[in-house]
Amino acid sequence: MRTVDPAKHRARRRHILSAATELFAAKGFERTTTAEICKAAGMSAGNLFHYFPNKRAIFHAVFEDDEHDGTTKSERLAAARAADDPWAALLDTVDLLAAPATQPLVPALVMEAMIQAHRDPDLEALLSRDNDEERSTITALLHNAAASGRIDPTLDPDDTAAWVMALIAALYTSAATEPSFSPADQLPTLRLILHRFLRPNAAPMPERPGPRP
Repeated sequence: MRTVDPAKHRARRRHILSAATELFAAKGFERTTTAEICKAAGMSAGNLFHYFPNKRAIFHAVFEDDEHDGTTKSERLAAARAADDPWAALLDTVDLLAAPATQPLVPALVMEAMIQAHRDPDLEALLSRDNDEERSTITALLHNAAASGRIDPTLDPDDTAAWVMALIAALYTSAATEPSFSPADQLPTLRLILHRFLRPNAAPMPERPGPRP
């Protein structure tokens, strides 16, 4: 019986996802065919289906495959919640969540996922879990930052988290719908808005490095 090399299997899955991601971003889920994914990945349908049972499973996996430098987004959010400095961790978390918007394909993919989620309960559940984890992390950091005197204590953490999430989401929707909009150029403005909104009496915010791509 032939054994499967886990590293090679993961590499092949990533290769398929990379090829499919470009097609989904350019054409959308419905107009992308399995044949086109096979051609872009350089493999037969039989080989493709060895890694994914169907096109929808590939689309789902695009939004599940979030590992970066050996660390998943969930692990990085957990580390942020445990950080000693909740204000710095909050800014780092905003950078983490906003950074993908600067990648050329991601805003269009996010918009397509929002469309497909209305037709696909499993995708809607996947995206909802992801959104809930992000929002709960921001809420916890806001609560901890207020308790430690780092932000305005009169702000309600739940309501404020909703606005922070909305500002991050605006980077994606604007990038997907406005060709001239540059999320990378707008990140400093987003940080400045958060600084003035959350810490209205604080000193001017120092320059922060851009998000890790």
